[in-house]
Order: sequence, then C-alpha cells, then structure tokens
Amino acid sequence: MPDLIVTALALPGLWWLVGAITAAGLVRGFTGFGSALIIMPAASSVLDPFAALAFLTVVEFWGPLPNLRSALRTGAPREALMLLAGAAVGLPLGLWGLSMLDPAIFGWSVSVIVLVLLALVMSGWRYGGTLRPSGVVGVGSVGGFLGGIAGVPGPPVIMLYMASALPIAVIRANFLLYLLGIDLLMIVIFIAAGLLDVLAITVGLLCVPLYMCANVLGAKLFDPSAERLFRMVAYIVIAASAIVGLPVWS
Repeated sequence: MPDLIVTALALPGLWWLVGAITAAGLVRGFTGFGSALIIMPAASSVLDPFAALAFLTVVEFWGPLPNLRSALRTGAPREALMLLAGAAVGLPLGLWGLSMLDPAIFGWSVSVIVLVLLALVMSGWRYGGTLRPSGVVGVGSVGGFLGGIAGVPGPPVIMLYMASALPIAVIRANFLLYLLGIDLLMIVIFIAAGLLDVLAITVGLLCVPLYMCANVLGAKLFDPSAERLFRMVAYIVIAASAIVGLPVWS
C-alpha cells in the first residue's frame, strides 16, 4: 500500500489534477454541478478513459457529502430519483459506447450540442410548463449516457433546469442529489464489470480531502438571492467545458 501511494504521488500531471480538483470543488459547492466538466479534461490528459472515470467517480462521491443534508431539505428528492431512473438505463449504454466509438467524433458532437443549447437558453427561452415524469426520466437517461461515454452526465439536466423557472436553491440541490446518485451508479457498474483502476482510485482518495474542503468553501459563497450571478457562473462553466472539450485541443 505505501508503494502504491508513492506511485500515486509521483504520477506525471498530478499537480494539474490538483488544480482542477480545487477549481471543480469550488464550482460544485457554489452551483451544485460543473465539477465533472472541469475535472474530466485534466483527468483524461493524465489517465486513460476508464481510469479517468474511476478517478472522477471516487473524488465526486465524497466531495458533496458535507452539503447532502441541506440538499435533501431544499431540493426535490422524488424528481432526482426520476432522473436517476433514466440514468440507470443510459449509463451502461454510455460505458459500452466509450469502448466502441471514436472519442474525437463524439467529443465534437457533445461540445457542439452543449453550445447550441446554451445559446438557446441565454437567448431568453425558458421552459414554463410542468416537468412531466416521462420528460424528467428521458433527460436523466441522456445524462447517464453522456456520463458513461464522456464523464459529463450534467449538461442535459443542467439545460433542463436552467431553462426552468424553479428557484435556484432547488435547482442547485437537485443537481447535487442527481450527480451523487450518478456516482453511486458508476461505482456499482465499475465493481460489477471489474473496471476499477487501483492507481486511479488511490490518486482520487488522496485528492478527496482537498475536494471536500473546496466544496464546503464553495457552498459558503452561495447566495440564494443572487440568481443573476448563479446563472452567469453556470453559463460560463457550461461554455468553458464545451470549448475545452473540443477534440481540436487534444
């Protein structure tokens, strides 16, 4: 075990991961989402795809736990469960796709789709109707698929909620509950499929304390009355992730 820790600390690009973890924790604590969009570009440049997903899952599972009680009280857990019901279908398909598809082709598709949706929402469009259960489950399945194939399960759910008229405190809490559930699903699937990478898990566990501290600090910076700031931060995170995720940078 000590040898494994030494190997993890000597991993090339570790400080790049540490910087990404710190920024991701602050954003996740403040907005309730966005950490995978920041971590995955860094993790994928240091680790292979499945190891990067294992690293992301280990870190993200522990990070938001200090804010879980508040999210259960503020959010809509029933709706989060509907999202996760869809994700349970889409996630295995995404992991299968990750092993079959050319990452560059999918990378272009995801980034372009996210940027188009972002432009639509920023144009002033808002979803004013009721979120039907079938629609919520459908969005969750798309999110699960993207989580499996690219490590970013958030964009479909982010776009759904950011286009709604729900209070930002509820949106933020539901993001946290949904993404925590995704991490649990990912862990179960990785264990069942034997995909857990020991080195990636070790590096992830070493980064957990820093990520948790950043989450707590980000949560303290959150102001439920600052809706304009909340949406601006969300839009910047979405746009930056889509641009950074373009295969042209690889």
